[in-house]
Amino acid sequence: MTPVVGVGAIVFDDAGRVLLIERGKPPSAGLWSVPGGKLELHETLAQAVAREVREETGLVVEVGTLACVLERMAEDYHFVILDYFARVTGGQLAAASDARAARFVDPDELRALALTEGLADVLARARATQPPWSTSR
Repeated sequence: MTPVVGVGAIVFDDAGRVLLIERGKPPSAGLWSVPGGKLELHETLAQAVAREVREETGLVVEVGTLACVLERMAEDYHFVILDYFARVTGGQLAAASDARAARFVDPDELRALALTEGLADVLARARATQPPWSTSR
């Protein structure tokens, strides 16, 4: 099986909440995660991040710096995921595409949600290392 490149967006609002979606399709259907998905042919990583956020949440984002690289594997998939910091520049928040729900979540609420594997740690590191806003990649 050839690994698939995926992207994700780590979006914090001014109140320190993070944008999450409840996944509606496998893998991880029913779990909460950052918006994201597969890189498409002839698409830059930043374009993919912006497209996935728009498709899943209705929000328009500006994509910033790389936050982390993850690898997720199971018997039927192998993803290499690049998560980028992003900030909202427009749109209206509403679950769309393959997301069952989309909302900004307070850090204290994270423990009550069924999160994708390792997401709590990724978000803690992202919160601690988020640079001043920059679109340089």
